Amino acid sequence: MSIKVSHITKIYGEQKALDDVSFTVNAGEIVGLVGPNGAGKSTMMKIITCYLPQNAGEVSVCGFDVVEQSIEVRKKVGYLPEHNPLYLDMYVVEYLEFIAGIHKLGKATKARIAEMIEMTGLEVERKKKIGALSRGYRQRVGLAQALIHDPEVLILDEPTSGLDPNQIVDIRNLIKKVGRQKTVLFSTHIMQEVEAVCDKVIVIDKGKIVANKSTLEMHQYNTTYQVISVEFDSKVNKNLLKEIMGVIEATNTRGNYWSIKAGMENDIRPEIFKFAVKHNITVLSMNIEEQSLEETFHQLTKK
Repeated sequence: MSIKVSHITKIYGEQKALDDVSFTVNAGEIVGLVGPNGAGKSTMMKIITCYLPQNAGEVSVCGFDVVEQSIEVRKKVGYLPEHNPLYLDMYVVEYLEFIAGIHKLGKATKARIAEMIEMTGLEVERKKKIGALSRGYRQRVGLAQALIHDPEVLILDEPTSGLDPNQIVDIRNLIKKVGRQKTVLFSTHIMQEVEAVCDKVIVIDKGKIVANKSTLEMHQYNTTYQVISVEFDSKVNKNLLKEIMGVIEATNTRGNYWSIKAGMENDIRPEIFKFAVKHNITVLSMNIEEQSLEETFHQLTKK
């Protein structure tokens, strides 16, 4: 595995920013670290990237401990912080040369800069000062610096924050492209980001992990009720449907299609079939609806 986080706790004064957090990210995965503002996402990323020490627990990246072997970890990690720190008076190529020098790329510097400029779509802006770039292009420069030393792991903190819709799509596509070859962990509180990019989702709230599931499992996650879509071959009385054991509500969506909300205790689909047989009705189709990731996120993080 690329990242292993074991029982991490971080305390600021009297506030516990992270509370016994554990998770793993496997090689080649794109994982979203999701949570409300102030949930502990940035703190977790700063610990993984050796910028901040934990109070308890252990973190390893590619087998190297972030405290005992921080230099080795930094070689393996590319990091784009939430507030992208750039030297605004530097030209794009000049800045990337500076970063390449920090990583001691030597003779490979020119080729890597050319590759990063092409990968991140900076060709048109390569001769400009960073201070003259739009926010979207500054994010591209930040991604280029994070990738220039060809790290195995990419850590991105709110990479699309403040971007316009077109820029957001561009950055998402770039993350997916990079994710084909590297492990990517990025934080966000926007569930559409997760749906568009991630293989797995880790939800953090008030410093604790409240879910760690694949994107598909998150769609199917529901702690309160399930919704079943049913199409009958003829009209059905709503009051009769509500008499089925476990049904909370029944809504006629169109024609003979019904949306039936039921409790999570039992699978009521057999009861719906029994109901149809009893009333001489045919069930043409039936399936459990997936809830949106936003609904899941709200359930997991609501106060």
